[in-house]
Parts: sequence; C-alpha cells; structure tokens
Amino acid sequence: MRSGKRLGRPFGWLWGAYGTSALGTWLAFGAFPVIAVRVLHAGPAEVAALSCAGAAVGAAAAVPLGPWVEFRRKRPVLIAMDLVRCGALLTVPVAFALGALGFLQLLLVSVVVAAADITFGAACGAYLKSLLPAEDLLVANARFESTAWTATVIGPPLGGAAIGLLGPVATVAADAVSYLLSALGIRATGGHEPPPAPRETGRPRAGDLLDGWRHILADAALRPLFLHTALFNGLVMATSPLLAVLMLGRLGFEPWQYGLAFALPSVGGLLGSRLARPLAARHGEGRVLAVSGTLRALWSVGLAFTGPGTGGLLLVMGVEFGLILCCGVFNPLCATYRLRHTPQDRVVRTLSAWSVTTKGATALLTAAWGLLGTLLGPRPALALAGVLLLATPLLLPRRAATARPAPQEAGRPAG
Repeated sequence: MRSGKRLGRPFGWLWGAYGTSALGTWLAFGAFPVIAVRVLHAGPAEVAALSCAGAAVGAAAAVPLGPWVEFRRKRPVLIAMDLVRCGALLTVPVAFALGALGFLQLLLVSVVVAAADITFGAACGAYLKSLLPAEDLLVANARFESTAWTATVIGPPLGGAAIGLLGPVATVAADAVSYLLSALGIRATGGHEPPPAPRETGRPRAGDLLDGWRHILADAALRPLFLHTALFNGLVMATSPLLAVLMLGRLGFEPWQYGLAFALPSVGGLLGSRLARPLAARHGEGRVLAVSGTLRALWSVGLAFTGPGTGGLLLVMGVEFGLILCCGVFNPLCATYRLRHTPQDRVVRTLSAWSVTTKGATALLTAAWGLLGTLLGPRPALALAGVLLLATPLLLPRRAATARPAPQEAGRPAG
C-alpha cells in the first residue's frame, strides 16, 4: 500500500493538467452571458437559453460518446477532448476580431464544450482507476476536489479583473489556452495505460447507450446515491438565478458584493476536501459520506431569509460556507465510492450516464424554478427549493459498504 502522499509522476501530470484547465474555466466563469449581453445585446430569454439549452443539448450529444470511449484507451481521448474544447473556444475571439461573432455561435460552442466536458470527466475517471490502486483513489479525488475549490476562489476575481481590463473575450481565450496546456500535461503522463477491455459483441450496439444507466439502477449501492446527487445538484443550481435576481435586484447589492458572497465561502470547499480523508480514516468512509450528505442539505433553506445590507450579505456567506464545506467532504468520497462500485469495463458509460442525468436534471429544474420564481417571486421559490433539499438525505445509501475489487482489477499491479 502506498503512503497516500506520493502517487507517482503520471498522476502528478494528470493533477497538474486538471488544475490548469480548472483555473481556466473559472477565469472565464460567466464570460458567455457577459458577451451575450454586452457584445451581442441579447435579452433575458436568450441568456437563459445559453445557460440551459447549451448544457442540455451538450449532455444529449455526449450520450453516444460513452460506449465509444469505453473500449478505447482513455489517455488519447482525454487529449482529444481538451483539444476539441480549445478549438471550439478559440473560435469566439477569432470571430469577435473579425466582427462575425453571433449568438448562434456562442450556443454551438457551449454545446460542444458541454459534450466534451462530460466525455472528458468520464474518461478521466476510468483513466484514474487504471492509474492508481483502489486504496489511493480517495487521496486522488480529494486532491482534485481541493484543486477545484482553489480555482473557484482564485479564478472569478482574476477573471472579473481581466474582463474589466481586456473584455470578456480575453478570458475565453485564456480558457482555451488552459485546455491546450492540459492536453500537453496529459500527454506527459506517459503511454503506460493498460489496454481497454474487449467489446463483448465485437461491434457497437444501440443498447450500449443504456448500459451506464442499467448498471447504476441495478446496483443497490449506486442507485440511491445517483438519485440523491441528481436531485441535490439540480435543486442547488436551480436557485442560483433566483438568488441573483433577489440580491442584485430587490435587495440592491452591488455586483462585487454578489461575487464576494460566493468567492469567499469557496474556502470551505478547500477545507472540506482536506478533511475528507482523515475523517474517513477515523470514522469510516460510509459513515462520513452519509453524514456529510445529510449536513449539506440543511443549509439552502436559509437563503430564503436573505435581507438587505451587511446582515443579508453575511447570511448568504454563512449559508454558502456551510454548504460548500459539507460538499467539499462529500464530493471526493462520492467519487471514490462510485469508482469502487463500478467494474473497469463500465466506468466510462457509468460516469457518462451519471453526468448526463445530473446536467439534464439541473437544466430541467432551473427552467422549472425560473417559472416558479416568476409566478411566486424569488423568495418563496428559494424557500420551496430549500425545503425539498431537506428531503434529499432520504435517498442516500443506507449502508455504504466497501466494494470488492472487480475481476478486471484483481490482477492489476499496484504500481
């Protein structure tokens, strides 16, 4: 067993590539809506479509890619998805420089990037599982989680400053470059990936598209966790536009205050990701997964009581800090639990199905809560989402058992 501190040179390059692309993504956070409003003079409906339709169509486009990627080496796929995202994003500053940038192009780019994001995430999970022994997966996932929250803290303020100085198109170009650097980092991991499992039928089948969902729904451990995360993530993300309307509109907060309310609490995610492994070592992964999953559902209802002034700002920051802290503990444990309960030859299809469902649920619930916010007002809609979130822990696995190694992994050397 490894010490859990040194995971080897290939993982180091993969981790560095992940951090680089994560920072680029957060530097460009919100760039497309800003471009749509300030450059293309788009209205609220178009901006909403850019956020929801791009993610939803991208998720649908990623469905057939899961079976295709499953039976191929994952490292070339990761490099290809980075290059696809880089190329798609670079079309935006090029078109802007030529005076040819349009809303349809932004929508198409968002679809391509969303599909590539899902495919990359699924292939990365499979590559990570082949790269490290099972006992190191939690260490690796905690490092990814810590890096993601660090990028969340650093990226938006730097991106906001860059938008102010250079315009929003500059941050899109920076995001594109980050994917190019990520591709170079993944290439540097080396070519020692084990061959993929052979396809049982020898040729693609229509049923392959559903294999990920079949595996999840047939597994008594994964099924409740899958339903929990899809509903939880969807409800949390659905409240973001409503909170923006409440804070920036009715309560009169400045944009910098709104950004601060979410940037500073992200430190909680960094702290939580550092706590995940020692807590799991002391109390057991299953227990910590269940407790952190329950605790993270308790916070959002407080957003309905947000008021004006410093008190309201501190309330939002406190709620977000508690929520993100618990998510920082939960997320790496969830990612590890999911990998351990999935055989090596089904990882890509399972992770693709998981991500597609989560993004689809988020798009659907965001649209539904946008309608509720219009009919009831943002505060009652926030309260309703918070109350429903309180019920999501009921979907958590009741007994989070440790998975036995799949047959494909049993003979794999620890190095």
